[in-house]
Amino acid sequence: MNRQATRLATETATSTSPVSRSERRVPGEGGIWIVLFGDMLVFGVFFATFMYERGRAPEVFDQSRRMLSIGIGLTNTLILLTGSLFVITAIHAIRSSERLAARWLLAAALACGLAFVGLKAVEYTAKVSQGHTPNQNTFFLYFFILTGLHLFHVLIGIAVLVLLLTQAGRVELGTTKMALVEGGGCFWHLVDLLWIVLFPLLYLVS
Repeated sequence: MNRQATRLATETATSTSPVSRSERRVPGEGGIWIVLFGDMLVFGVFFATFMYERGRAPEVFDQSRRMLSIGIGLTNTLILLTGSLFVITAIHAIRSSERLAARWLLAAALACGLAFVGLKAVEYTAKVSQGHTPNQNTFFLYFFILTGLHLFHVLIGIAVLVLLLTQAGRVELGTTKMALVEGGGCFWHLVDLLWIVLFPLLYLVS
């Protein structure tokens, strides 16, 4: 009798638990993860090629690296990390139906994205005015390719954040719309992750 009562209580607790197995899922749509892993693969090839070229001309790469501003790179890193914190907090707010808080958080993340773009434009302008162009050497060729490709992803991420802002204002989001919101957040985190690799690779490693 005691065993039956214990089993019944366990089954009831499991079925009513807010974190049941059926609710444990990967955020976002399956398709977005294919895109994210594809992006990571492309960048991985670029990273490997960069390291190969660096091994062929270590002195050129090290001298060129010293021409970069670690301060700008570090500031951009902090900006993106802060933006990711705003995004993940905003998604939690959307799940909790805290629409106003979600919109403010997404607006803050959007401001971080725009700040990154503005600072990158300042950096590009300074480098070109100093004569550091893709034609100078292999390091700066890869610097502009890698950071330019990442900047393109940041611009896409900004567009995604604008879309999330429109969705955050809705009273109720269905399962599909919520998955799209989560997928947008995952894309922004990918942008953040790629920069975390790019920053030490380009600015710090000697």
